[in-house]
Amino acid sequence: MTMTQRAVFQSPARKWTISLWIAQILLAILFGYAGVIKSLLPIPDLAAMLLWPGDLPFWFVRFIGVVEFAGALGMILPAATRILPGLTPLAALGFVVIQCLAIPFHAFRGELAMALPINLVLLLLSLFVLWGHWKKAPIAPRRQASQA
Repeated sequence: MTMTQRAVFQSPARKWTISLWIAQILLAILFGYAGVIKSLLPIPDLAAMLLWPGDLPFWFVRFIGVVEFAGALGMILPAATRILPGLTPLAALGFVVIQCLAIPFHAFRGELAMALPINLVLLLLSLFVLWGHWKKAPIAPRRQASQA
């Protein structure tokens, strides 16, 4: 590896990009898994795992699952393809909203001790991706081929 290659790999911009991708992948895995189980598992099985789904309307639990899965896709696909890359920070904003609603919901139900650690981790990762791709390292859109 030449000195120039080493400098590019170790540049601050490269480190931000790697850190943001790690956070995006973690969020996509966690929210993608949660979205799939909330969308597909029977509600009694889901309630045995998470408690709260048995107390909410069926359609609302499924809606949360679909939104979480869509957000997981939004965490990866726009950034990877660079097609509408502004959707990645918006997906992160959606995850921030979900966590800001989940924390008081679990507090009201007396589940805060169990739920707060994961909610805070997800909130912080989501805020990091939102800030990182909005301000620190925006994703450049794919360049269009010039029209001849």
